[in-house]
Amino acid sequence: MIYRTGFGYDIHKFAKGRKLFLGGVKIPYRHGLLGHSDADVLLHSISDALLGAACLGDIGIHFPNTDKKYKNISSLIILKKTYELVKSKGYKVQNVDCTILAQEPKVMPYRDEMIKNISKILNSSNINIKATTSEGIGAIGKREGIACYSVALLSKQ
Repeated sequence: MIYRTGFGYDIHKFAKGRKLFLGGVKIPYRHGLLGHSDADVLLHSISDALLGAACLGDIGIHFPNTDKKYKNISSLIILKKTYELVKSKGYKVQNVDCTILAQEPKVMPYRDEMIKNISKILNSSNINIKATTSEGIGAIGKREGIACYSVALLSKQ
């Protein structure tokens, strides 16, 4: 068995007039995140972790923000297409572990729904999501945006 790990990171700043999506879940909040797609930092960081583990580059290569077909696209679609790329290389997702950094809003009430969305796409029940604040420090702590770190483990026979 071959095992491969990948690391993903994403950050987006808040923007007025946008909806906030994390893990494919619409979260009620006064701002959304600014981005070419729906700016779902959780799904973007997972996609990058998966692509990294499979040595397939990053989401900027596969889903460039210069391509109009990805304008306002749901990141659930990005994750699904990423998983298809990883599967095409013969890999299976063993687990994904994520940490969302957000001073606000509180995201843990939506954790189970996020995990359900991600598990369904990745065909894995080994998805973990954690959340923390930045204790008021830096851009996250000053409520300027949300960031996320993700690690993925893939396997192949």
